[in-house]
Amino acid sequence: MNFIALIGALALTYYQPHRKLDWLQEIVAPFVQMLERNFNGGNRLQGITAWVLTVVVPSLLVGIVYYVLLEINAILGILFGVAILYFTLRLSQFGPRAEQIIAALRTRNIDEARLLLAQWEKVDSDSFTTTQVAQFSIETVLSRSHFGLFAPIFWFVIFGPAGAVFYRLSHIVTMEWQPQEVTPFNQLARKVFTWLNWPPAFVTAGSFAIVGDFEDAIYCWRSQAESWSDKAMGMILASGAGALGVRIGEPLPMNGILVYRPEIGLGDEADADYLRSAVGLVWRVLVLLIGLLLLLTFAHWLGH
Repeated sequence: MNFIALIGALALTYYQPHRKLDWLQEIVAPFVQMLERNFNGGNRLQGITAWVLTVVVPSLLVGIVYYVLLEINAILGILFGVAILYFTLRLSQFGPRAEQIIAALRTRNIDEARLLLAQWEKVDSDSFTTTQVAQFSIETVLSRSHFGLFAPIFWFVIFGPAGAVFYRLSHIVTMEWQPQEVTPFNQLARKVFTWLNWPPAFVTAGSFAIVGDFEDAIYCWRSQAESWSDKAMGMILASGAGALGVRIGEPLPMNGILVYRPEIGLGDEADADYLRSAVGLVWRVLVLLIGLLLLLTFAHWLGH
């Protein structure tokens, strides 16, 4: 049932792309911010309460409704799963936006490319060079494909729609509740998301290596991932850059200062062609994961 729901949601998202950057975040973020304003008194228990209301309760409701509908009628359960995944997965958010930047870079319209990147990733890109726009865009494709697609699919396979919703809500909460520092209020939310993110991060990084240049991806993963501040994201970016044979990371001028970032990957400087290759890499991983899930589904059916 999970396989059918996933294929249905991916097909629906492909043929009916989301008009907004992230429906789920736009719906949830105001509620999350309201809870922080009203609950955040510097107390750990208040943070736990707000996190349960924001993440646990909605996920439980989704899980209960899903399995009740499956018991009533399998088709109802599948349709509900498709609807939940449609608003949870972000299949249509990395490819089209990357293609717009690719077009701007190929016509040497650096101002348009900077503007598109700033709108996409909410980053000060006014001083970026052509190479830096391509570098950061590649990083965005790799990271957004993980957070919005591969990791939710991983938890969906294990726990159904509730797993995908739990992961996405956990990620949204960590982004909205003072992501740059650990406080008593956001401590639990950050810790839970770190645990949630590690298993699918290994899957994403390993998948990049399998569908790309395996040897270089593993080399970069082993030698460079630890240099990134977020170790899970370091694995993903290092493996993805190695699989593509391109250099990303490196210091960037943001908000008038040069922000240090370690170099990740190896090979050539980033450009529009490598950005397109990054989009292709994500699509190949998606096909790989669908194929593996199909095999698991067949094995389950044969076992019965």
